[in-house]
Amino acid sequence: MNRIEITEVLQTVPLFKELTSNELNEIVNIAQYRQYKKGSHVFMQDDPLENVYFIYQGKVKIYKNDVNGKEQIVTVQKDGDMFPHVGFFRKGNYPAYALVIENTKAVVISISHFENVLLQQPQVSIKLFRVMGEKIVDLQNRLEAQILNNTYEQIIKLIMRLCNTDGQKMPDGKIMITTQFTNKDLANMIGTTRETVSRTLTKLKKKDIVEVDEKGNIMVDFESLEEELFI
Repeated sequence: MNRIEITEVLQTVPLFKELTSNELNEIVNIAQYRQYKKGSHVFMQDDPLENVYFIYQGKVKIYKNDVNGKEQIVTVQKDGDMFPHVGFFRKGNYPAYALVIENTKAVVISISHFENVLLQQPQVSIKLFRVMGEKIVDLQNRLEAQILNNTYEQIIKLIMRLCNTDGQKMPDGKIMITTQFTNKDLANMIGTTRETVSRTLTKLKKKDIVEVDEKGNIMVDFESLEEELFI
């Protein structure tokens, strides 16, 4: 990947959306290109926090293990996404595991080099904090959903969020979730059981709100799903 391609990748990243061409060039100067094979880890939980990653093509699952060894999926990152989100603004270790679930091409930026850019270009810091504020609001909404909603509502809101982040509109108006998640994956995202997710999906299938094709792709009637929250 050459300099022009790296620039094109970083231009798609929401974190850098407010930067001018000259400001973005400062980031491109310290960026590197790397490839990762499916099944490998980009980093392990508690490894020293050294780099931040921007996906050009592929998918990476971010997950944690609790004290009992149970996996909890934080998110699945795809084309254009950055991880870890706290990378540029905290010290210490990586807060989770990053597992490559599809062969992935990524742009990598060293945190120490990035900090030097911020010291030289303080206006970049201000613009980045604006964008990070939007991410904080999203995380607050997700936390609120876990606190205020019952499990059935949490699963519905999770499916709605996946429609927005991983969804593709189909000719019939339904939304197909392009990343394949098992019931266990969905359960691990909100801290419930696979059986609970299975029962909820069965209920939604009976109402013709959700369907699963032979490949395991989930199709969603989004409007009907949203209405389900208010029944």
